[in-house]
Order: sequence, then structure tokens, then C-alpha cells
Amino acid sequence: MIPQRRRRAAVLTVIAVVAALTSTTADARLRDRAERTAAPAEQAAATEPPRLAVFPPADARDVVPTGATWVEAHSGTLVDVRLVNEEGRAVAGAMTPDATAWRPAEPLGYGRTYTLTATGRGTDATTATRTTRFSTVVPQKQTGVTLTTTSGAELRDGATYGVGTVIVARFDSPIVDRAAAERRMQVTTTPPVVGAWSWVNDQKAHWRPRDYFPPNTSVRVAAGIYGTELGDGIYGQEDRSVGFTIGPSHVTIADDVTKQVSVYVDGKLVRTMPTSMGRGGTETVGGKTIEFWTQPGVYTVMDKANPVMMDSSTYGLPVNSASGYRISVPYATRISPDGIYLHEREATVWAQGNTNVSAGCLNLSAEDARWFYEMSQPGDVVEIRNTGGKPLEQWQNGDWSVPWREWLQGSTLRG
Repeated sequence: MIPQRRRRAAVLTVIAVVAALTSTTADARLRDRAERTAAPAEQAAATEPPRLAVFPPADARDVVPTGATWVEAHSGTLVDVRLVNEEGRAVAGAMTPDATAWRPAEPLGYGRTYTLTATGRGTDATTATRTTRFSTVVPQKQTGVTLTTTSGAELRDGATYGVGTVIVARFDSPIVDRAAAERRMQVTTTPPVVGAWSWVNDQKAHWRPRDYFPPNTSVRVAAGIYGTELGDGIYGQEDRSVGFTIGPSHVTIADDVTKQVSVYVDGKLVRTMPTSMGRGGTETVGGKTIEFWTQPGVYTVMDKANPVMMDSSTYGLPVNSASGYRISVPYATRISPDGIYLHEREATVWAQGNTNVSAGCLNLSAEDARWFYEMSQPGDVVEIRNTGGKPLEQWQNGDWSVPWREWLQGSTLRG
């Protein structure tokens, strides 16, 4: 007689086997049903005709010449795409590696008519062709952009600039839609640095980092404004780009307390030079008040020349007035648009290091002026401390005197 415990175990084993067989059978039936259901869909996909999407649509007008023309194969692949203008000139194009999308590889022209013809082949081996004809926008006006330093000199490909370099985008016409323009102006750096554009007026935007550039930074500036509507029917005339390198860190500090100019290269003090700065005070000529201070603030080197003809009449002080002058000055390094230089002035060597006697420039000995001139590059930092007069303003090459939060307020995208 089989013990009750063994009989119960045998029964449970039989139940488990039956359940497993039932589960296996059910799974097989489900797989079979899924395969039979999927088969028609797969077969349909394998024999689908070509389906093409072509943009812009037929007879479209005022199409922008960049980013608005393309072809896509929603099924099958593209076998041929041709885009020609009204004169029959073919526009170069770029096909994706899988031959499912095509775009022009060059910008289209303003005020032109184009015919776009695309042929696709489906997975069923049939072909289909679609054609669209459209015309591009005719701008009411076009504006160009120039990429410069704060001196107005164009940035040069492959050139070397200082750690305080400020990039200027100067437009030929007032820009109504600043945000549209700013979106198209890109500054990329290696290594990455935090920076932003800040609009000075309707025709000029400046870009600088939050902090000085690290030495040896690679910088690429691109203003891709062509085809972009910038407000009031004005469109970008052409794209601009330039690449340059940041050189060694040159930071100069001129302190009116000590009347010394200290020059640091990559953070190390390399030279200290006695100076005589602006004597202060004012003179009124023809109702205009002229000040003789070297204004405090953070400047950058704009340019240099040897010699420079300095003429007081250029800022409203007649040469024949009591304080007027017109002299040729050797080894002159300019740091402001209103005529502040570090330059040779042997006639004031007696005052350099102890007394301010200039009209605003920083006088140096012949030896020091020449050394500073030869060492300097555009974008080097010159900080003036503890002098009288009003603080340096942005229009006076004082971009670095603007606090970062205030700088960001000048951006239409980040303010």
C-alpha cells in the first residue's frame, strides 16, 4: 500500500507536468498567431512603393534661401535629386548615407526661382518622381556684418590677440530684430569659456568672456546672417567667420598712488616702469569742457604705431591754446578711442614716478616705451588705478569695466 504522503507527491508532480505542457502549448499558439499576424505587415513593408516629402511646396513664394529646402523619403530611398535655378544652374546638394534625405549644400540666392525634382525607389522596386517650383524672398534691404576688435580693425584669421580681447560685430544698418541677429552669431572656444554678446547700440554688439581668456585659447567667431530676416524687411547679406588664438597673458597695472606701471606676463611681474599720467583739472574752450585725467578702469590695447602724430584739436582743444599741442610721439600704444596712449616722452622723465603732468596719456622713458610697444598685442589688459576723474565708460574701450551682470543685460537672449 502506497503511503498517503507519497501518493500526494505523485499527484502534485502529474499536475505540474500537465501545467507545463499546457503553458508550452499556449505559448506556441500565441507565437504562431503573432507570426501569422506579423507576416502580412512585413510582406506589405517589403513591397511598399516610394513615398517622398518635398519642401517647399509647389508655387511657394518668399522662401528664405537657407534651411527651407529639403527632400525626404518616408519609404524607400532617394535615387536622384536635382535643384536648378531659372537659368538652369544646378545647386550642389548633400545626401544622407542611407539615401533617405537630401538638402542643398550651398545657400540659395535671393529673388530667384528654383525647380526641385526628386526621384525615389520603393521597396517594391517601383520609382516615383515629384517636382516643385518655388521662388525665394526679395529683401527690401540687405546688411553686412564686420568682425573687428574694439579699435575697428578686422579680426584676422590665424592672428594672435591678448587675454582681454573683445569681439565686435558691426552691422552696416540698424538692426531691428537683435535677437534674430544674436542667434546667428556664435563664438566657440577651446577650452570652453563663459561669454556673452552685449549690444552697444542698434548696429554694434560686443562679445567678451566673463573672465579673461586663458592663454593659448583657440577662438572661432561665426556670424551666419545670410538668409536671416533681421526686422523691417532687412536680411543678412553674407556670412562672416574668423578664427584666432589667444597669446600669453599680458596684464599691466598703472597705479597713481605709486606712479608706477607694473607689467605681468602669465601672472609673473616682469617689469616696473615709472610714469607720469594725466595732471587733472579742466579747460573750457568754445563752451566745451575738456578734462585732463587718466580715467580709472580696465582698458585693453587697441593698436600701436611708431610714431603717432598727437594733435589736441582732434578732441576739441586748439593747438594754439594754452594746453594745446601737435607733436610726433614715438612708440605709442593706444588704449582708448579718445587718445589715451602709453608712449615715449623723454621731456617728462623728471616727472615720471613722482608727478602727473600729461594731458591724460601715460608718459614713459624711451627705453620703457619701446619695450612696452614691442611686447604689446591687441587685447592685452591695461588697468588704471587710483586716478582722478570719472570712471572709464564702455564707449571709451571700457568693456571690462562693465560688471558681468550688467553686461548680460545688454544681451537680447540672456539679459
